[in-house]
Amino acid sequence: MKALRILRNNLKDGIKSVFRNFSLSLASISCITITLILVAVSIILSENIKNFTEDIEKDVTIVVYIDKDATEEDKEAIEIKIDFMDNIESVTFMSKEEIRRDMADDSEGLGTILNEYDETTNPLLDEYLVKVKDTEKIGETAKSIKAIDKVNTVKYGEGMVEELVKIFDIVKKITLCIVVGLIIVTAFLISNTIKITISNRKRQIEIMRLVGASNSYIKLPFFFEGIILGFLGSIIPILMSCYGYIILYDKLNGILFTEVISLVHPDKILLQLSVTLVAIGVLVGAFGSYKAVRRYLKI
Repeated sequence: MKALRILRNNLKDGIKSVFRNFSLSLASISCITITLILVAVSIILSENIKNFTEDIEKDVTIVVYIDKDATEEDKEAIEIKIDFMDNIESVTFMSKEEIRRDMADDSEGLGTILNEYDETTNPLLDEYLVKVKDTEKIGETAKSIKAIDKVNTVKYGEGMVEELVKIFDIVKKITLCIVVGLIIVTAFLISNTIKITISNRKRQIEIMRLVGASNSYIKLPFFFEGIILGFLGSIIPILMSCYGYIILYDKLNGILFTEVISLVHPDKILLQLSVTLVAIGVLVGAFGSYKAVRRYLKI
């Protein structure tokens, strides 16, 4: 009960300190708000880039065309060899007749031409559709498949897939660095704000030390002040990022430029984003206040 009472009193002192030094607190909250808005944008961007990359990886397919003279035994041997490779997720066979029918159904004009062919005159080739586990190794996998006997051609969007995955990976790393950098800046700003607050109350702290107040008793109100500043600074970024992202998602119908690139659904990101922003605000506020008050406790 005593510990709870001390905790409650220190929390009250922290809240009073926020309002007692309102102009400084407002400046600190404003800095935290601006920083956390940028952090929120970086997190949303990072999550969507991750989603774009996963979507592309799901859609990337190696198309393996089989020689026209390949027998059924040759085709089975090809499938077994592909299946035994390390980077293979799935292998699907498509006969040239299935391909002809699909192409004819997709285009009326093309269908008119293709319907002139039958199973014996069909000029298309049988193929395997191969999904890989790791798109970064797709080039090596395609090269290994091409070396298999009776494989005619291998296509997967050479060069473009690897470059796209590399670009997304670079952007993810950059956004992560931005988030980390902004968090450090936020801690620095809160630390400086608490330092100014402590400087204004330096005489009060010295009197408290003279009457025998412990370090923890002096430190806790400032510690809670930093937490409160961090929490208050996270409210506006949460509201702006949540409502802003929902509006953006609805306006774009959940896609960016093309249906291949889909946005992360708000239900999957906003709760996690809100908790993350509060956690960053509170932890950075607590850390900033701790760093600021520590030097004065050594007087």
